[in-house]
Amino acid sequence: MYRNDKVIRRYSEPFKLKILAELTIGKHTKSELCKLYSIAPTTVNVWIKKV
Repeated sequence: MYRNDKVIRRYSEPFKLKILAELTIGKHTKSELCKLYSIAPTTVNVWIKKV
């Protein structure tokens, strides 16, 4: 899907939980996880608010 020439990615629930688990246990910081998995920081913030 495209919106304003940008790809809209859909992430699976297990993937989201994996990222949040790594963030919770302190394995990586939020910025490190975003760079490592190519996720926007605002996306991770949304996931945190939903959990």
